[in-house]
Amino acid sequence: MTSVLIVDDQELVRTGFKVVLESEPDLEVVGEAGDGAEGIELAKRLRPDVVLMDIRMPLIDGIEATRRIRDVGGDQRPRVLVLTTFDLDEHVYAALRAGASGFLLKDVRAAQLVEAIRTVAAGDALIAPSVTKRLVAEFAARPAEPELPAELADLTPRELEVLGLVARGLSNGEIAQHLTVGEATVKTHVTRILTKLGLRDRVQAVVLAYESGVVRPGSR
Repeated sequence: MTSVLIVDDQELVRTGFKVVLESEPDLEVVGEAGDGAEGIELAKRLRPDVVLMDIRMPLIDGIEATRRIRDVGGDQRPRVLVLTTFDLDEHVYAALRAGASGFLLKDVRAAQLVEAIRTVAAGDALIAPSVTKRLVAEFAARPAEPELPAELADLTPRELEVLGLVARGLSNGEIAQHLTVGEATVKTHVTRILTKLGLRDRVQAVVLAYESGVVRPGSR
């Protein structure tokens, strides 16, 4: 059973999400919060597997709430799935840096929402395609040729290659097919990359890959 905390300042939105999630046998809504401050408190007390987090809320916004929730130590830290709208996703990069594991648009279909929660709970990252475009645009507008972090020197050539493919949005299965190796081998590479770079998850790996110049917007 995957436990979910819903944090959104609109009661109608919370109710709609709750109805969708509780119709699934493997998902359980353990709490609701109407602002970021309450969301932080409930996340610490309830320790849900996944937090559905709105961005713009009173008292404490979703970005700061995500940062505080993810800063809690231990292996049982909730994973945060941020809910955004097309007009608000300029906040995507800040939320990624705060530790969010994924992004969805608020008009997502019920089946997509359910699958996204399962994906994030399993430890994978998920970013809506339209949000990804804004994220890439963010990096494209930055000065070129950033300095490579010293940590990247610890990666093998194959690990650097895998990092680049992760940053382009490929799943483990797609990377395995691209490199003609087993999916278990790819999972091992990804785990080693995250460990060597001190990263929480694939989302942070994507951010680092673009920041460090391992991949560049528009490259293949």
